[in-house]
Amino acid sequence: MSGRKKKKVTKAERLKQLQEEEERRQKEEEEARVKYEKEEMERLELERIEKEKWNQLESKDLERRNEELEELSLLERCFPEAEKLKQDTRLLSQWKHYIQCDGSPDPSIAPEINTFISLWKEETNETFEEVIAKSKLVLNQASTLADLDSGNMEKVIQDENVTLYVWANLKKNPRYKSVRFSETQTGFEIPRILATSDIALRLLHTHYDHVTPLRPISTSFQGHTTRIPQFVKDEVKSVEAAISKELPEESKQLENESNSVHEEEETKCEEQGDIEVQTSFVQEESDATKCELEMKLLSETVLSAQLLLIENATEKPTFFEDNEVDLCQFTTLGGVYHLDILELPPQYKPMKSWMIVEILKEGLQKYIYPPETTEDVETENAFPPIEVTLEVQENVIFFEDPMVARWDAEGKHWQTDGISNVSYKSEERLITFSLETFGPVTLIQDTHVNMPFQSWELRPLGVNKVLLTVTTVFTEVQIQIKEDLCMLASIKLSDKKHSSTLEGKWMTPISFIFALKETGLNIFPSGHSHFYVIINYKNPLVELKAYRQLALLSSAFAFGWSKWNAVCTSKKVIVKLSEHLTEEPIQNPNWTLLMFSGNRAQRLKINENSETFSEALKEETEFHSTLYHMVKDFASKEAMEKIRSSNCQFIDSVCYMLLSTRLLSYS
Repeated sequence: MSGRKKKKVTKAERLKQLQEEEERRQKEEEEARVKYEKEEMERLELERIEKEKWNQLESKDLERRNEELEELSLLERCFPEAEKLKQDTRLLSQWKHYIQCDGSPDPSIAPEINTFISLWKEETNETFEEVIAKSKLVLNQASTLADLDSGNMEKVIQDENVTLYVWANLKKNPRYKSVRFSETQTGFEIPRILATSDIALRLLHTHYDHVTPLRPISTSFQGHTTRIPQFVKDEVKSVEAAISKELPEESKQLENESNSVHEEEETKCEEQGDIEVQTSFVQEESDATKCELEMKLLSETVLSAQLLLIENATEKPTFFEDNEVDLCQFTTLGGVYHLDILELPPQYKPMKSWMIVEILKEGLQKYIYPPETTEDVETENAFPPIEVTLEVQENVIFFEDPMVARWDAEGKHWQTDGISNVSYKSEERLITFSLETFGPVTLIQDTHVNMPFQSWELRPLGVNKVLLTVTTVFTEVQIQIKEDLCMLASIKLSDKKHSSTLEGKWMTPISFIFALKETGLNIFPSGHSHFYVIINYKNPLVELKAYRQLALLSSAFAFGWSKWNAVCTSKKVIVKLSEHLTEEPIQNPNWTLLMFSGNRAQRLKINENSETFSEALKEETEFHSTLYHMVKDFASKEAMEKIRSSNCQFIDSVCYMLLSTRLLSYS
């Protein structure tokens, strides 16, 4: 019943309950203690087993390290062999890449580069002067070429690398302040004071930049060759000396033997034959030894040059002018637009059956605007800026609105002052701005607009052919590499395919990199890039070893970006790997994570979708000193055969592209 009172607990019963609860608590504590001790013993035993297993793996790795490194050294002979196959004429297409602010010169070709700098400057200057001469000829005949509607003259002369626009103000009509060249959007909006003056406007667009100073390679760069171990150089010299000394002694010894044998006529022919064979053997053995040491020296030279490509500069370039363009942070694109206001030269005048013209000895004269002295002018805005509209070169890509810079002839640098009201129409590829004074102008873009990268992938396409895909915030670039050539396969901008004049054109790696930079597709960090981009710094030697070994395996394995590479230390790199023996992409490949520290390679237990990072070794796998020997543990025979039969120039080209993009540090 609800109204019934609860039974009152006696003191004895309460004490009994408390005692039972205490006994239960003690029992639970004892059980927990026993369980904890058991689990702790199991944990310690597991740690002991793991440590013992780890020590065994480390011991096994150390035992075979020398053997694995020797085998790797034989495989990496492909790099000096590829270097020997390169023709000296490669300098003609390579030197430009090294002389920019963001280039790292190969010390072995620095002297030749300096020679080509002067040759190229002479060639471009000759072209420039030829076009200037054409503009002079056109302006002298301006009255005979006048437009019937406006009464003024306009002329457009175009060839492969240069476009010349010339306009002559023959009528001096103040209402004609808008200048537009026929069949183009290029033109000017000139103030009234110029519309009523005897002037001509000249716009010379060179599709290349021949204004920015080409910086000759300093002899200090050549000092980098001292990184080649001295003992290798000394060894080559000592062996050469020993060989030159050994050959005369051997010949003398064999000659004495020949004289003693000569006394016995019946064995004369046989002994002379033996002497010739021995002499030939000594010569061949000496040549082989010398060749081996020269190869060793070349290998060290190549290694030193490769390391130079991924070294970070220790000091950021300093610029002293407030508006000076930092050419390590920005890149000139689309060539140079030379803008000039000229005094209109005397025109042809008909006189009876003659055409008379005054010939000026000094040639075309520049019209100073604004004038140096403006004392007689009352208003401040009597000489307003001139509005300029330019067509952006078709093969150049701007991922952001371009900036405009003008050339400071006195300081020999680009600067951004004196330019205002900049507007860019990306669809029409037109840029409009106001310019206070005329002179050379150019368009600039952030050099690192596509850095750091979001992801990357390198996969085989067949025999000695791979596809490198680099994905950035703005674009996806696909590059094919085969043997000693590279080609732009495709570009995607905002998930839409973009056509480029470079697509389908095979070039040497350095020429290809330079061509890609000229179009604005710069995915190649420089030694100064780390000052302008947040990077995932990796030890240069570890990074170099990784690129060399990835290149060795690239004919049979696909590699890709891993998010864990940003989590591990700077002394380790992590990539994902999958065996790939077909030309077509594999849907949902079975990726394996690899960690490499330069002297140890291992497969990781985690995968790309794991929640936390761990360096735990994948079950039933071992350590190895190289990536090559690690993949041997699980690779197919066909894959290993592809790796061993890869072309040395192909491996070298893949390695060079990896070194140039620095995917492990800039992704």
